[in-house]
Amino acid sequence: MRGVIMYAPGDVRVEERADPVIEEPTDAVIRVTAACICGSDLWPYRGTDTLRAPAPMGHEYVGVVEQVGADVKSITVGDFVVGSFIASDDTCEICRAGYQSHCIHRVSMGAIGTQAERVRVPLADGTLVATSRQPTPHQVRGLLAASDVLGTGWFAAVAAEAGPGKTVAVVGDGAVGLLGILAAQRLGAERIIAMSRHADRQALALRFGATDIVEERGDEGVARIKELTGGLGAHSVIEAVGTQESMMQAIRSTRAGGHIGYVGVSHDVALPGRELFFAGQHLHGGPAPVRRFLPELVELIMNDEIDPGAVFDLTLPLEDAAEGYRAMDERRAIKVLLETESA
Repeated sequence: MRGVIMYAPGDVRVEERADPVIEEPTDAVIRVTAACICGSDLWPYRGTDTLRAPAPMGHEYVGVVEQVGADVKSITVGDFVVGSFIASDDTCEICRAGYQSHCIHRVSMGAIGTQAERVRVPLADGTLVATSRQPTPHQVRGLLAASDVLGTGWFAAVAAEAGPGKTVAVVGDGAVGLLGILAAQRLGAERIIAMSRHADRQALALRFGATDIVEERGDEGVARIKELTGGLGAHSVIEAVGTQESMMQAIRSTRAGGHIGYVGVSHDVALPGRELFFAGQHLHGGPAPVRRFLPELVELIMNDEIDPGAVFDLTLPLEDAAEGYRAMDERRAIKVLLETESA
């Protein structure tokens, strides 16, 4: 089969890889209908994360089940399925508490690589959610978003306790931040402030439910948020970048007693203990337990109640994955969808 391999920063290739096979009785093998490039894939692409050896890429995927192991009970061959970027059993004590991304038996799909024509999914019963019917091509795009960026944005909004009567500020205008806006709107937030300097992303933010746009960053951005909230700051803030600047912008934009949902993959972020001590704020986040939200999100997408697939503004064949990485790196695309030859 064909799959994406990253050899070094800026060096992405599509090559022949061994076809996946059932290795454990809890595995499934799916034919990948669509995969995509994540903002977190850009960290090694830019050299921020170290690559020690050529690595298979991708952790977002939807597709059709082709094989199941002997112990798999909840899905069958022919099902159209969506999975999370973390494979989980969905039965351990941590999973039952709603934190499947921290499952005691978790497996990273990023280590397996889903930007490929086929993929082995461990812990298939706990990881994969089947749709009730064959999705339309448009719904496939939304379901693909659900496998990571929608579920992550949703978790960020939940962690930030977005809801009725709340003002929500969103730091980061990538796919996760934009879908955090959609989530906050669905959760009933009264006001949603998108922090963005890019016209195309601002337009999508407004489409997803943003009520205000703030272009300033850093201290100026914080001052603008305070100005819009009577000097208090937002009730709920989503941090969807993962840098020191973005985290401090989020913390300082939050009112006393407010909540910060942080889902940007942290890179050299140092939290100021004394400032936090006197801020009176709640911080909650980390790798999103996407599997917790998948059943609800799949239903919303299949009923055409939400359109998270709108974050995909560039679609390419799998063979052109290198161009997809360049487009996202150069901010010519918000998020790139990769169609496989077997789609």
